[in-house]
Amino acid sequence: MSAEHRFTKENLDACLKELAKEFKKRNGSKMPAEIILVGGAAILAQYGFREMTYDIDAVILASSAMKEAVNRVGDRMGLPNGWLNMDFKKTTSYSDKLAEVSVYYRTFSNILNVRTLAAEHLIAMKLMSGRRYKNDLSDVAGILWEHQKNGCPVTQEAIDRAVTVLYGGWEQIPESSKNLIFAAFASGDYESLYFNNAESEKLSKEILLDFDKNYPNELNSDNIDAILEQASKKL
Repeated sequence: MSAEHRFTKENLDACLKELAKEFKKRNGSKMPAEIILVGGAAILAQYGFREMTYDIDAVILASSAMKEAVNRVGDRMGLPNGWLNMDFKKTTSYSDKLAEVSVYYRTFSNILNVRTLAAEHLIAMKLMSGRRYKNDLSDVAGILWEHQKNGCPVTQEAIDRAVTVLYGGWEQIPESSKNLIFAAFASGDYESLYFNNAESEKLSKEILLDFDKNYPNELNSDNIDAILEQASKKL
């Protein structure tokens, strides 16, 4: 695997299995570890619409041996530095309630318990993040679409409860995210919403990459929205 490694539904479990084996070798078998998958990895584990993610965002509950195990597995499998990380804890989408709302996914090597999040909590996190240049809003639509196809739709009430539990209510959710979710339930056309947002996110990413190429070191979290708004006026 190269530095451009992409995690897919097919190889995610293989990486976690190797991690469990390495952790067990370094830490022994008496003290288990727990990982709660969030973001793209959680979606890969549970759904079919998302093709890949570049890293695995997670809450990691383990001894210090886990850090070395992550590095060793990364070196052995050619994974990028930080392939499993907790960087998302620095973002607005993090909530200290994630552990208590997490649900069981799989156990590897009888030592690594992996958990993830139910649809409504994943949607709440994606709405809170609401980045126009990532997969946040298309992921929301994709989750709604897949549950609709499977005959177990995610209700607006469930999402409302999830937003309240994780963030205390809708006040902190970006306006663009609120507009999307309310429009989604009004139309019920999650398929179109997914493809439209995926295309929009792809375009936004290209705009930001082009800006960064033309104006190195000028792009930052404070000016991203303004850059995208200015670019949209020229289209």
